[in-house]
Amino acid sequence: MSGKQRKKSGTGKKGNKTITSAISGLRHYKWRFIFGLMTIGFSVYLALAYISFFGTGYADRSKFDLPLSDLLFDSSIKVENLAGKFGAWIADTIINDWFGIASCSIIFLFFISGLRMLGARVMPLRRTFLHASLITIWFSVTLGFIFLSFADDRYLLFGGAHGYFISSWLRSSIGSVGTILVILVSLISYLAVNFDNFIPFMGKKLGLEGKLPIHKVESKQESEETGQDAEGSFEKIINLEDRAKKDQVIKNTPATEILVQPVAPKREFVTDEEPDTHVELKIEKAASEETIPVTGNTPLGDYDPTLDLSSYQLPSLDLLNDYSDKDTQVTEDELIYNKNKIVKTLEDYKIQIKSIKATVGPTVTLYEIVPMPGIRISKIKSLEDDIALSLSALGIRIIAPIPGKGTIGIEVPNSEPAVVSMKSILSSKKFQNAKFELPVALGKTISNETFVFDLTKAPHLLVAGATGQGKSVGLNAIITSLLYKKHPSQLKFVLVDPKKVELTIYSKIERHFLAKMPDEEEPIITDVQRVVNTLHSLTIEMEERYDLLKKAHTRNIKEYNHKFTKRELNPEKGHRFLPYIVVIIDEFADLIMTAGKEVELPIARIAQLARAVGIHMIIATQRPSTNIITGVIKANFPTRIAFKVASMIDSRTILDSPGANHLIGRGDMLFSQGSDLIRVQCAFVDTPEVEVIADFIGSQRGYSTAHLLPEYIGEGASQEVGDVDLSKRDPFFEEAARIVVANQSGSTSLIQRRFSIGYNRAGRIIDQLEAAGVVGPFEGSKARQVLVSDDLELERIFKSLQQ
Repeated sequence: MSGKQRKKSGTGKKGNKTITSAISGLRHYKWRFIFGLMTIGFSVYLALAYISFFGTGYADRSKFDLPLSDLLFDSSIKVENLAGKFGAWIADTIINDWFGIASCSIIFLFFISGLRMLGARVMPLRRTFLHASLITIWFSVTLGFIFLSFADDRYLLFGGAHGYFISSWLRSSIGSVGTILVILVSLISYLAVNFDNFIPFMGKKLGLEGKLPIHKVESKQESEETGQDAEGSFEKIINLEDRAKKDQVIKNTPATEILVQPVAPKREFVTDEEPDTHVELKIEKAASEETIPVTGNTPLGDYDPTLDLSSYQLPSLDLLNDYSDKDTQVTEDELIYNKNKIVKTLEDYKIQIKSIKATVGPTVTLYEIVPMPGIRISKIKSLEDDIALSLSALGIRIIAPIPGKGTIGIEVPNSEPAVVSMKSILSSKKFQNAKFELPVALGKTISNETFVFDLTKAPHLLVAGATGQGKSVGLNAIITSLLYKKHPSQLKFVLVDPKKVELTIYSKIERHFLAKMPDEEEPIITDVQRVVNTLHSLTIEMEERYDLLKKAHTRNIKEYNHKFTKRELNPEKGHRFLPYIVVIIDEFADLIMTAGKEVELPIARIAQLARAVGIHMIIATQRPSTNIITGVIKANFPTRIAFKVASMIDSRTILDSPGANHLIGRGDMLFSQGSDLIRVQCAFVDTPEVEVIADFIGSQRGYSTAHLLPEYIGEGASQEVGDVDLSKRDPFFEEAARIVVANQSGSTSLIQRRFSIGYNRAGRIIDQLEAAGVVGPFEGSKARQVLVSDDLELERIFKSLQQ
């Protein structure tokens, strides 16, 4: 490189540094404040010029033909405009030469921009500029068209030169009628795109009410633009030394109170009593999630199973209560107080840290610390009890290190936990837009994000915790999530409630969402022997479903149902749409203590095999001991939820790791799927809310009965054919015999489904087929053996019966 080139290159770098330095200087808050004031002042001046122009423009119009230099610098020229000659000139230029009266939007944009520079966030800037531009152009063209004939006779062009030119061009190209149509269509299109309620309004006017789906999806960029700081995020750096005495309130997002407990006296966080530290606290607060309005007329899709109950409406969010506690808050003093205590406790043990950041959640705040090089993580982990003592907290949890981050987390309970309402969770964008087969919304994470998971990916769930810590509310949250997403044809529940009081509230939705054995009267299973029979019935259902998948050459229920809805499978060959079945067992410990292996073995078998055919299990217990949650259960239930437990041993029994013993109760839980532990505040759904939802669903037209599972009779029972009179054969006898021979499978449930008859009549037909020698005797959980191999042999039996 030559000397000149080096000199030129150096000059370029120096120039770039100068420009960068100048731009950085302009970003200083003082310059932003000055420019903001100047922008607001100019908008006020421009408004004065506009207003005065409308009254004095006619008197001053002769002056506007002069060159700008003569107009401004010739002191002998006078104008009537209150904003002076420059104001008169700029008003005439913008209004007449630009967009006419619609140019008033420029004043608004200058004013909003000035407020933005001063730090006030009135409206999202980019969206405001976009909409203001579209509205300005539309009004300019519309006014230009309306006042086109007055353009040559007035000092004021209502649509400006832009509106005059565009409207003239449109009128000459497509005529006056075409121009009016363009103006109206563009207006309606704009309103339809930007206002969700406009479409239902037009639907009512046109008689299309109930046929127009409503979707409201806001972009992530929009959410960022309506944020709380200049960068669109919710982070801010607080200098603790300068602002320790301020009482700026950081509002919390709702969390759950599962139990009603005596409220402790409000703690005072006096930061002056704590030693000043050099470590700054970075406070991070997650953005409020976008919500989507939900009505009972949510579209359900165009597949055949829903046609039987085509009028069914999903529950609306109006049925749920909003338990958001608006007064619940975490003050900055509390955050600083906890930060100082944490730093001091660590310094007492010679542990120095580089930085600390606080993320405020609904019930706990996560303090992320970065230790100095050379500090052993195990040393910080061992100080868990010391930090809890210094904070006087109910219990803290240390995550060392946080997975995926180079930090150590200390979770500290908030002095005033908030309530996470089920309504806010179900209305969240994350749940409404979930594409899961069985979406379950549990609550909110420590960063205030709605936590949603797919039960089909779980695929089975173990829920455990001490008495009164939120298990029943958690089960209600799971059931409510599924009821708000699925049609009765897509989902069925098998509910087991040994306590007889927790799940009986769902008996009202028997004809919509519940499944039971044919001979059962009560939809909620409470008797232990009935539980055993139902579990064996589910294994038969599982085997029948696997046979259907085999015949359809599919690997799972999703592929099978897809083929069925595409009419690639013939119902006459036994194929049917397969709804998901979710088995919920409350108080699993009681069943194990009374039935033992009779319950454990079928549960283990279903958990091992039933995932592919759409049968999923959720078991809950308040006794997390090894004789209840055995190795077989843990091996087949990889997804676990742990509410607060009494000891670390119980936590290890549930999660294979400690942590649940440090939870604060009232719905605070740990969700484990694989190796990750996620802390979630369970959403609160009260019993009266569940009753209202069940009443709403139960009041609608449902199926004739609950979904019937295959028949099963225990080993101790016997089923005798007795003296069957074949001379009084059922009218469906011969057709049923042909179906059994064609499918080489015979059962009461098969006859029920094919002929849509009751259990008793189907049982009599099976008895007659057995007496005629078509099928073999009852063999417990196994399907009856078909003794006839072809139609020719069957016809011989028919002839012999007619003689």
